[in-house]
Amino acid sequence: MANPIVAIVGRPNVGKSTLFNRVAGERISIVEDTPGVTRDRIYAHGEWLGKHFSLIDTGGIEMSDQPLSTQIREQAEVAIDEADVIVMVVDVRSGVTDADEQVAQILYRSDKPVVLAVNKVDNPERRSDVYDFYSLGLGEPYPVSSVHGVGVGDLLDAVIKNFPENAANEEDDTIHFSLIGRPNVGKSSIVNAMLGEDRVIVSNIAGTTRDAIDTHFKADGREFTMVDTAGIKKKGKLYENTERYALMRSMRAIDGSDVVLVVLNAEEGIRELDKHIAGYAHEAGKGIIIVVNKWDTIPDRDQRTMTDFTNLIRQEFQYLSYAPIIFVSAKTRQRLIKLPKMIEEVYDHCRRRIQSSVLNDVIMDAIAANPTPSTNGRRLRVYYATQVAIEPPTFVIFVNDPDLMHFSYARYLENQIRQAFDFSGTPIHLIKRKRK
Repeated sequence: MANPIVAIVGRPNVGKSTLFNRVAGERISIVEDTPGVTRDRIYAHGEWLGKHFSLIDTGGIEMSDQPLSTQIREQAEVAIDEADVIVMVVDVRSGVTDADEQVAQILYRSDKPVVLAVNKVDNPERRSDVYDFYSLGLGEPYPVSSVHGVGVGDLLDAVIKNFPENAANEEDDTIHFSLIGRPNVGKSSIVNAMLGEDRVIVSNIAGTTRDAIDTHFKADGREFTMVDTAGIKKKGKLYENTERYALMRSMRAIDGSDVVLVVLNAEEGIRELDKHIAGYAHEAGKGIIIVVNKWDTIPDRDQRTMTDFTNLIRQEFQYLSYAPIIFVSAKTRQRLIKLPKMIEEVYDHCRRRIQSSVLNDVIMDAIAANPTPSTNGRRLRVYYATQVAIEPPTFVIFVNDPDLMHFSYARYLENQIRQAFDFSGTPIHLIKRKRK
C-alpha cells in the first residue's frame, strides 16, 4: 500500500517550502553518501510518531485578475485529488487575505481533511493574531514557525490523525511493481507485451491516481499488480504546471510498489535524466531491476555488446550496484518471460530476515579479515549488529562511536553482508548507533 500523501498548499511567500523542508529534514532516515542519488524538491518522505507519509510541495497558488486562473484551479484540483490530507499554509503577518479565502473555498468544498497552518509565528506576541484565521472556515488554526520548528509537532499530530485507515496491515501476498523511466523508453509496450505473452489478465482495477491503471495478473502461480507510469520529463517551463503532477503520480506509484523496474532505451543509451529517475526508487528503498528495452534495435549485438552495455550501466549507476540487469525487447518479447520470476526473487530479497547470531558471525569474520580503522588514536569497536526492518533490509550496528565508522568501512561491511546473503535487487540500510 502507498503511504498517505500530505500536500502543502497556499499562496506564494507564506513559507510552504520552508515548512516542507522542516518536515522532510526532521525525518530520521539513512541517506547514503553516494553521488547520483537525488531527490526533487517538491517530493519527500516524512515520518512522525512512527507514521510514514509522502510530502508534496505544490508551489505557490498565484492569483490573477480573474478569481481563479486556469493554472491556479489546476494546481488546487490536483492537490485535492492526490492528497489524503491537505495542509494549507497562511502568513500571520499578512492576516487573512482575499487569496487565502479563495484557496480556502476550494479546499472547503472538497471531501479531503484540511489542517490549517498559520506560519511565521516567530514572536509569541503574535499568537493572538492566529484566531483571525478561524474565519477561513477550516477549523482550528495551528501556529507554527517553520524557520525555528516551533509548533510543527502539534501540526503533524493533527495531520496524522486524519490519515485514512491503512489496509496494508492485512496480509497480502500480491507483489506490486511499477515501471518508471523517460518518455518513449517503451514502458507501456513492455506492459502490453507481458500481458499478451502470459494471457493471464484477471482484472483491471482503477488506480489511486488519475492516469494510472493497476493491472492485476498471475504468472508462475504468483499474483502481481502492475502499474505503468507516465514518462518523467526533464524540468522546464511545463514542469511548474502539468509535469510536476505527472511526477507526483509517478512518485505515488513508486511508493505503492514492492519492486520498481527502471526502464532504459538501448537505442538512445544512458541519459542524465535516467540516473535522476532511478534515484527516486533507490531513495525510496524499493527493490530495483534495470530493464534495457529495445535491445533488438542494436546492430551486430552479441555477448560482448551486452557485457559492454552492462559495464556502462554499472559505471553510470554506481549506487545501483545491487540491481540486476535484463536486456529485453517489447517488440519481439525477448526475455520478457523472465521478468515475473526476477521480480518475485527481488521481492523475496527485500523481505529477507537474518538471524542476529548468523549476522554477527558474518560481521565478526569481516572485522577479522579487515580490522576496524582508527582515527586520532581511537579505534572503531563494533559490538553487535541486528536486523530491525525489511523492505529495505535495515541493520543497526552498535559501536563505541558512530563518527569513527568511515563511509568506506560501512560499505565494506555492507558488501560482506551481501556476499553472505543474497540481497540482489534491494538496497541495504546500515544504521550506526552508539552502545549505551
